[in-house]
Amino acid sequence: MNGDDADVSGTCERLSQDEALRYSRQMILPEIGLSGQEKLKSSSVLIVGAGGLGCPAAVYLAAAGIGTLGVVDHDVVEVSNLHRQILHTEQRLNTSKASSIGQAVNSLNHHVTVVPHQLVLDSTNAADLVRRYQVVLDCTDNVATRYLLNDACVLAGRPLVSGSALRFEGQLTTYNHAGGPCYRCLFPTPPPPETVTNCSDGGVLGVVPGVIGSLQALEALRLLVPGLRSAHARSLLLFDGLAGQFQSVRLRGRQSDCAVCGDAPTVTRLVDYAQFCGAAPTDKDSGVRLLTPEQRLTPRQYQQLSTPALLVDVRAAPELEICRLAEAVNVPLATLRSEEGRETVRRAALERRGTADRVTVVTLCRRGNDSQRAAKLLQTHLADSPEFEVRDIAGGLYAWKDEVDPTLLLY
Repeated sequence: MNGDDADVSGTCERLSQDEALRYSRQMILPEIGLSGQEKLKSSSVLIVGAGGLGCPAAVYLAAAGIGTLGVVDHDVVEVSNLHRQILHTEQRLNTSKASSIGQAVNSLNHHVTVVPHQLVLDSTNAADLVRRYQVVLDCTDNVATRYLLNDACVLAGRPLVSGSALRFEGQLTTYNHAGGPCYRCLFPTPPPPETVTNCSDGGVLGVVPGVIGSLQALEALRLLVPGLRSAHARSLLLFDGLAGQFQSVRLRGRQSDCAVCGDAPTVTRLVDYAQFCGAAPTDKDSGVRLLTPEQRLTPRQYQQLSTPALLVDVRAAPELEICRLAEAVNVPLATLRSEEGRETVRRAALERRGTADRVTVVTLCRRGNDSQRAAKLLQTHLADSPEFEVRDIAGGLYAWKDEVDPTLLLY
């Protein structure tokens, strides 16, 4: 089925005998009943992001009998997805994530219509797509798409169930519903791109997005079944996977001066969100650009330096256990943000310089993003010391494996 042309309008139909048996355990709940189940059958939900959050959300919504599930994702299945994106399989590597979820859902419940939208959601297509569904789930991992979905849902009058997961922690809230705030009410301006961490950089335990995605499905069901109501329209649910604890934080309501949902909105149509946020609408590690090309070295250029050099690996300790370069000293980026950490590098660089006039401090990380952040910190710290030059390894250890040592174990 062509996701761009599909009609996702639901029609209220009575349940078949197979459906009555399939959903019997939830239909006997007085809060659901036959009428609630028929309502679910005629309902439609749009899941944006077919990853760690989207997979559990999709499987539980499909199992519950949602009539139509739209799934938006432009990406393909990669092996690094499989530890948390549980509907994808080894057999479907390099295939469309949206279509992969469709196959998984169809094998679970043939009564559900799955509409895969294999596209990059942007300001040209989001408004029309969002209007065609009753509830929208934000299962993405980037700021630009969060603002895009928020604005599209406000303009279309749709609730937005937003989830996020990173490392051992997760969050969940529902925007634009029951007098609660929209995303812009809480965050009128986007954060600097270099301060945003995604799963690719920060890591995530697979079960954490599983918990949050399942809760997003539960919230969507509450929004769709008559008589039930949102549990998170004016609160933020925090999940700490290490402590095994949940905490709910009350949020302020809709803000009258909000740019999109306020009394006199200035955002009345979708804008260029990549430009607004200074970052692409993708979960991929798109790479930061904090250094000039002249301030960056390839691994081979580093090896050919004629001046003394100190190689500083800025990754955290667990990453060093996977692979490390013997010549590098380790000062994690979090440590470099302190005066003590930067002074540690200064002292090591002075020792490496010896009697030479200059020493080059070269930062290194996995892909070349944190190394740039570290280099900027050190450039500021060492600005008054002409004997230091700070550069980084472009492409990080991935480039090192390509150019120098193909035996490196990458991750």
